[in-house]
Amino acid sequence: MKKTSIRNKLIVLLLLITIVPFGTSIVITYFYTKESLKDEFVAENVNLLYQGKLNIEGYIGELKNLTLSFYNNIDFMRYMKNNPDFDKDYLAKESFKNVILTILYAEENINRVNIALMDDHHNISVSKKSAVVFSRLNQNLNQDMYEKALNNPYRIHIEPMEVLQEENISEKSNRRNDMFTLHRALIDVPSDDLLGYISLEINSEHLLGIAEKLYVKDKEEFYLLSPEGELIFRSNNNVDENQQWITSLIKNNKPNGMMEWKKDSFHGLMIYETLDESSGGWIMVKRIPYTSVFESALSVAKINILFGVIGLILVIMATLFVSFKITSPIRVLLQNIKQVENGNMNVQFDSLGNDEIGILGERFKEMIAKINHLINREYKLEIENKTNQLKALQSQLNPHFLYNALQSIGTLALKNNVPQVYTLVTHLSKIMRYGMNIDEDLVPLTKEIDYTKAFLLLQKERFGDQFEYTLSFDKEDSFIIVPKMILQPIIENYFKHGFDRSNDKIGHLTIIVRRDQGQLVMTVQDNGNGITETRLNEIYQKLNEDQQSKLSGANIGLRNVYLRLKLYFGEKASLLIENNEDGGTFVTIKLPVETGGPGNESNHN
Repeated sequence: MKKTSIRNKLIVLLLLITIVPFGTSIVITYFYTKESLKDEFVAENVNLLYQGKLNIEGYIGELKNLTLSFYNNIDFMRYMKNNPDFDKDYLAKESFKNVILTILYAEENINRVNIALMDDHHNISVSKKSAVVFSRLNQNLNQDMYEKALNNPYRIHIEPMEVLQEENISEKSNRRNDMFTLHRALIDVPSDDLLGYISLEINSEHLLGIAEKLYVKDKEEFYLLSPEGELIFRSNNNVDENQQWITSLIKNNKPNGMMEWKKDSFHGLMIYETLDESSGGWIMVKRIPYTSVFESALSVAKINILFGVIGLILVIMATLFVSFKITSPIRVLLQNIKQVENGNMNVQFDSLGNDEIGILGERFKEMIAKINHLINREYKLEIENKTNQLKALQSQLNPHFLYNALQSIGTLALKNNVPQVYTLVTHLSKIMRYGMNIDEDLVPLTKEIDYTKAFLLLQKERFGDQFEYTLSFDKEDSFIIVPKMILQPIIENYFKHGFDRSNDKIGHLTIIVRRDQGQLVMTVQDNGNGITETRLNEIYQKLNEDQQSKLSGANIGLRNVYLRLKLYFGEKASLLIENNEDGGTFVTIKLPVETGGPGNESNHN
C-alpha cells in the first residue's frame, strides 16, 4: 500500500522539484542581500524625512513670521497697549481691521484670523467667508490653547488637526478637521506684559501636500504624530492611537532614528524624524514593510530569476507527468461521478489500480449498486408518490385563474355601476397576489404598507361603523427593507381575539411606523379585550421555544413573525407584546434599518 500510495508519490515529487532549487535560492539571496538592502533603504528615507522636516518647518516658520509682522506697526501696538474702545475710537478699529485683513490674505491657506485682547476682553476675528467681527471675548474659548502658548518658550502653540486619512489629501474641503491652528501669545516687548493672543486657522492642504511626497502610496505607510502620540495624519486607515508601536516610539525620546518592528500585523522598518519644538514638535513616522525593502534589488532579481526559471521548468514537467500519468484514474472517476449527477445510475468502468484511487473507485461502484437497489425498492416509489400528491395540490388552485376571475368580476361590477364591489375585488386581488408571490421574502416598506391598507379596507367594509383604523408612516422610509407580511398576522389576531361586535364599542386599530435611534419601530395598538397575564406568559413561552419545533396552536402567526425577525436580523430585532392601561393590546416590533431603493423592488406582477 505504501509503495503504491499516490500521496507518497506526490510528496517525493514536490520535494525534488521545489525544495532543492527554491530552497537554495532563498538561502543564498537572504544572507547575501538582507543587511545591504536595509542600510540602503534606511539612508534614503532618513534623508527624505529630513528634507520633509525642513519643508514643514519652513512653512510653519512663514506662518509664525506673519504673527510677528504687526510689531513694526507703531499705531497698532499703541492701541494694543491702551485697550481701545472700538465703539468710540474708529481709528483704532480701522487699524485692527487693516492688520487682521493683511495677515488673512498674506497666505492663501489661512482661513481665519482671531485676535483676543485679554485686558478689555475684546475679540476680533475675520475669515475669508465673513467680514471683520468685533465681539466680547469668551473667557473659556481656547483657554487651554492660550495657556500652552504662553507657557511655551517660543510663545506659540500649534493645535493639531483631527485625524486625517490619505484620501483627504486630494480633497479641497473647509471642514473643521481639515484645519490646524497656530496660537501666539502677544507680549509687550521688552517687558513681559501679556497683551493678548493671535490665532491663525490654516487649511492643511499645503501641509498634507508635503506629506504626500514623503512616501510611496500602497507600498509604504506615513504618519504624523503629536508630541503626546496622538494621530494627526495616517495613510493606513486600519491604524488607531492605541497601537503599541506609537507608545514605543514616544518612549524612545530620540529626535530621529530607525526602529525594527515585528509585532501586531506589521513587520518592517520604522524611520522617524521630529520637528523642532518651535514648529509644533510633531513626529513624522514612515513605516516600510520588509516586502517593500527587498523587492527592488537587482541582485536579488537576477538570482531569483535564474533559479525561478529552473524551478518553473521542473514544475511544468512534473505537472504534465502528474496530469497524464498519476491523475488519470482521478479523471476517470470524476467522469463517472458526473454521469451519476446527470441521472445515469448504471456507470461501469475498469479497475483504476491498487492505490487509494483504485480502492475509492471500487467503493464507488459498490455504493452506486446499493443506491440503485434502494431507489428501485422504496425511495423512487416514495418520491413519485410525493410528486403526484404535490401535482394534485397544485392543480386545485391556479393563481392565474383566480386573478383572471377576480378581474372579470371587477369588470362586471363596473359595467353594472357597482364601484364598491370593484374596489373590494381589487383589494382582495392585491392581497392574494402579494401573499402568493413566494419569490419575495424581504420587501420595501411601501409594499407591506399597501398590503396592510388593502387588508384593513376589507375589514372596514366587513364591519362598517363598528371598526376604525389609523395608519401612519413617513414617506422617506418607503424603501426600508422589512420581512414580508409582518404586520398582517398581528392585525388578524386583533379580529380573532380582541374585536367584540356584541357591544356598542367601536373597535379602533392604530398602526404607526417610524424611525427611532437607528431602528425601524412598528407599533400596533388596539382597544380590544386585551390579554390575561397567564395567556401573555404562555405566548412568550411559545415564542422562546426551540425554533426548529413545529409551528402550531393559536399563536402560530405571532411565532411566525418572531422567528422570521430572528432569522433575518438576529438579536438586532425584537417583538414586544403588552397590555394597555386603558384596555387593549400594544405590540411593538423593532428591526434595524436596511434601506433599499426602487431598483431593489421585486417586480413579480
